[in-house]
Amino acid sequence: MTRPAFHLAIPVDDLAAARRFYGEVLGCPQGRDADTWVDWDLAGHQVVTHLAPGTRGDAATNPVDGHGVPVPHFGLVLDVPDFHALADRLRAAGTEFVIEPYVRFAGLPGEQWTMFLRDPAGNALEFKALADPSRLFAR
Repeated sequence: MTRPAFHLAIPVDDLAAARRFYGEVLGCPQGRDADTWVDWDLAGHQVVTHLAPGTRGDAATNPVDGHGVPVPHFGLVLDVPDFHALADRLRAAGTEFVIEPYVRFAGLPGEQWTMFLRDPAGNALEFKALADPSRLFAR
């Protein structure tokens, strides 16, 4: 089944830093751009970084597994090898994790690897990988 791509626009306070993070660290191909925004291809989804000086990511958190999960956040559900490759790439780039990669729900239907980080503007991202991808919405 083909799913529609989502579009997400987020504020950044430095387009050069956004270009380094989304383009070089995450490896997202760049799409259209202008003086105040850049389109990114995040696994077929359109994420747009809009220049909004002085704007920083939200500092709200929600307690999950003893961690303060940043809210709001966005990201991708990857396969397990791609998750670990991304974690390695993020570490090599000196990325500071909000929540280091770890396994949640071990042995349960929704078993998954997860990690949280912030882009240079403070926007929170989560990347996860399920042991069984068909259990994405398992209860």
